[in-house]
Formats: sequence, C-alpha cells, structure tokens
Amino acid sequence: MSIGYYQLPTGKVAAIENDCPFPPLSQALTEPNGLIAIGGDLSAARLLTAYSQGIFPWFNAGEPVMWWSPNPRMVLFPNELKISSSLKKTLKKDLFEIRFNTAFREVITACSDIKRNHEVSNQSHTWISQDMINAYCDLHNIGHAICMESWLNNQLVGGCYGVLINKMFYGESMFHTQTDASKIAFVHMVNHLKNQGIGMIDCQMKTPLLTSFGGREIDRQEFMQNLTKLVNF
Repeated sequence: MSIGYYQLPTGKVAAIENDCPFPPLSQALTEPNGLIAIGGDLSAARLLTAYSQGIFPWFNAGEPVMWWSPNPRMVLFPNELKISSSLKKTLKKDLFEIRFNTAFREVITACSDIKRNHEVSNQSHTWISQDMINAYCDLHNIGHAICMESWLNNQLVGGCYGVLINKMFYGESMFHTQTDASKIAFVHMVNHLKNQGIGMIDCQMKTPLLTSFGGREIDRQEFMQNLTKLVNF
C-alpha cells in the first residue's frame, strides 16, 4: 500500500494505514523534532515493528496515532548508571518491597493518572490513553513489556515500565506516590536489565531526572547502529 502525506506548516509527514510500512528515518521532521508518521493502529505487531526501527508512538487522546524518532536521542547505557549519594542511602534503608512484573496494568494505569503521577505533574493531560494501556498490556502478555514496582504496606507506590526486544529496552514512563519510590524502582529495573545483558535503554527525550541517572543524548545514526545490533542479537 502506498504512503500518503499530511502537509504540516513545518513540512510533509507520512500518513499511514495499518498495513503501511514506516517511511525511512531520514524523512522525520526536525520541527516538531522526530515526527515521522501519522495514523495506523496500536497492534502488538505494529508496535514491535516501530520500536525495532527506532520509532515510538506519542499522541494525545482524540488525536490520530503519531509516530516519532527524534534526533538526538536520549539513552542510558546500563553500565553508565549513576546513583546519587542521597538515593544510595535510601536504597540501603529498604523502605519498599520491590516486585518485578506482578502488576503491569496497575503500573501503566498509575503512570497515566496525572493526579498520582508526580513525574509529569507539569502536564495538564496524559498521553497514556486507555487504548495505549490496552496495547501495552497486550505487549506485556506476549513478553515484550515489563515493569518494576515499589510496594509499601502492600500498596503500589511507584514503578516504571517499558518495551523489551531481545537485548534492547525502551523505557516508557514511571510514577510515584511516595518519595523516591519510582527512582528506586528505576534503579532496580536498570540493574535487572544489566544482568540480562541489555545493551541500551532508550529514554526518548532528555529530562533532568534521566540526566541525573547518567542518561545522555546520542545522534540518531549512532542510536540506530546500536539498536539494530541489539534488536537482532
């Protein structure tokens, strides 16, 4: 099936249907940074194809699916993880029970709740719609999405989740309702991934939090060279 195009003020972007291939990354816009296609669905097959090509969905409820591959790309190499002195002290206190992959839907749902998700408290709405929640739960059910959880008094108080393809991990979102609960879950997630031989964590966009953990930006070409090796490991 041929690819159509939307004409945006900043340039043309591919309009795809469910069985359309993604255009080459060279066609991604520079403004907005990385927008490469609009349309399609959130099936597990489509999501895995997108992630394996360095593309991820990000859009608001009520909008068509928008697909992105920004340049530069924020990544964290697991062996470059940095933990602040204060967080190391918190980790030693064992304040939370850490669980792996026991409450995926609860984690992603909490990430979608602006009132509970202190990581995105500066936003007025969430991009994690019910359709997104269902789509990533489908990925979880087939082993391609995982989460790490912080529990306190048998209550879920923090966590993070992402997509896993062979030796490549794509971090998606995190939340906390108790101080440091998401950071501690994230540290445990990175250590788990490192032990599994994961070579790179895609963090998508630069944030102060990810920078503090040792994340850094690399250009799209380097990102794709690493990703291709890890996805096809």
